[in-house]
Amino acid sequence: MRIYLDNNATTQIHPAVLARMAEVSLNVYGNASSIHAEGQRARRVLEEAREQVAGMIGAAPREVVFTSGGTESNNAAIHGTVLSTRTPCHIVTTSIEHPSVLAPLRELASRGHEVGFVPPGADGRVSVDRLCAAIRDDTKLVCVMFANNETGVLQPVREIAQVCRSRGIPVHCDAVQAGGRMSLNADDLGVDTLALSAHKMHGPKGIGALFVRTGARLERHMSGGAQERRRRAGTENVPLAAGFSAAAELAGGAFDMSSVAALRDRFEARVRSGVTDVHVNGTVARIPNTSNLHFSGVDGESLVIALDLAGVAVSTGSACSSGRTEPSHVLLAMGLSEQDAKSSLRFSLSRFNTGEEIERVADLLEGMVPMHRRNAAAKVS
Repeated sequence: MRIYLDNNATTQIHPAVLARMAEVSLNVYGNASSIHAEGQRARRVLEEAREQVAGMIGAAPREVVFTSGGTESNNAAIHGTVLSTRTPCHIVTTSIEHPSVLAPLRELASRGHEVGFVPPGADGRVSVDRLCAAIRDDTKLVCVMFANNETGVLQPVREIAQVCRSRGIPVHCDAVQAGGRMSLNADDLGVDTLALSAHKMHGPKGIGALFVRTGARLERHMSGGAQERRRRAGTENVPLAAGFSAAAELAGGAFDMSSVAALRDRFEARVRSGVTDVHVNGTVARIPNTSNLHFSGVDGESLVIALDLAGVAVSTGSACSSGRTEPSHVLLAMGLSEQDAKSSLRFSLSRFNTGEEIERVADLLEGMVPMHRRNAAAKVS
């Protein structure tokens, strides 16, 4: 049996989500923009899904735009906000953002905009004072994630947004890793835009959402139709929206993520008691499911392969960087050396993981890590 501990890359779809998608795919086949009965039935399902997703983050349904996922949501928020300024501007972000935030910002920098990158402390958390000190009179956008995808560390979004709001600066928040794992309230956070993705919360791939606060200035990023209140043209994917809705309903249900946090803490305690020189990357408040561990003297990719062969799926970092040999930009920003960053693995749990699985992985690491250290030392000598 396989043990899956790479849930920050994607999650297993929940059976209830799959059942809802199948039902809608078979029975609700109209175009949600059509005025006939089949179209209006599709429209009702779509708007019910919007209400469910909006409810999960304390937003009004009209403030939720369905997208193809977190990457599109981040791009739409960033490009849309900057386009609305009409002139070159200054943007502030952190150096630990997801590639779907960093890439569009670098693209904007190549087009004449200026981007300032604020690093985190050694604990993985960005200082409010340091980020706010980077804001200038010509700053027109601040981007800060809610929870880091590699370490799980929570960022002070609310405090940063409060300062930005007092200065009239819009804030975009990538909340993809927090959605379905923590309580989120967009109004309480005070952000202007916020990105979500269904496949991080046991929903389907290919659909996400962008919260756009009422009154926020945001240019549309796709033209060709009036869908999504003219913010995103294209025929709406009603079955995927229904799946997202079912996943959002499950996230807000009776399941308690504290049980996942307890498993995560149990896993870290077991590993640290059975393996020497293991350190947690990110030592402050985290989302409940994430553990990024540094195994001194180990080649991380080799350990990932060994675990995979033993039936365990983990990763060295962001799935968007798979296939690369460069060390994690997040861990480097936290002050780790390239060697230590390459010796780190991310273990991300879900509601489907069990105590037996955690014990099994800890047992495997107790045997594997010393062997990999000996192999690495032999190569050096």
